Amino acid sequence: MNQEPEQQHSEASLIFHPYNVLLVLTLASITMLFLAFSAAFIYSRVESNMPPIKLPWIFLFNTLLLLGSSLTMHWAKKSYLQDNTQNYQRALLWTIIITVVFMIMQYVGWVQLFSQQIFINSDNSASYLYVISGLHFAHVVAGLPFLILFLITARRRMKEPVSVLVYFSDPEKRLKLRLLGLYWHFLDGLWIYLVLFFYINYLIKA
Repeated sequence: MNQEPEQQHSEASLIFHPYNVLLVLTLASITMLFLAFSAAFIYSRVESNMPPIKLPWIFLFNTLLLLGSSLTMHWAKKSYLQDNTQNYQRALLWTIIITVVFMIMQYVGWVQLFSQQIFINSDNSASYLYVISGLHFAHVVAGLPFLILFLITARRRMKEPVSVLVYFSDPEKRLKLRLLGLYWHFLDGLWIYLVLFFYINYLIKA
């Protein structure tokens, strides 16, 4: 009879868990960083009359890839809550695959810029584009090892019914998965913002 209140108390105690605090601080710092670069870009365009830069089409394709990775992360969380071992592992694997494809396509996007003779030192617009997209790329790379670790851990521990039960009933594991999902959705939303930001700036002639 007392299991449900105890479980609620256990989950409530995780609200101020150090992992939660760390994620909030991380997302806040990333947000401030990209807002600062956005403001600096607008200021530079106004002050120095910088020409707008057109995004390669691959950047739009990468937006679809990241949206797909958000869907697979949601699938992973849903499968975890449903104690669905196979779908949970599939969802994590697909998230990793889509993320790697995104990283490859992002490199292709930079190569397309190179082919147009647009380099990081070409002008201020190009510099901002390379730096901002590069920073986002770095944050995606930083999150990828955690995805791989989750998949490896799941495959190691989800072999026997008892170990599966222990894995799915671990509140800290549930917390880590939720935080990883939030980080991933945040990066996807950030990418959409950046694509729209540069596209709108391209439409608005200096």
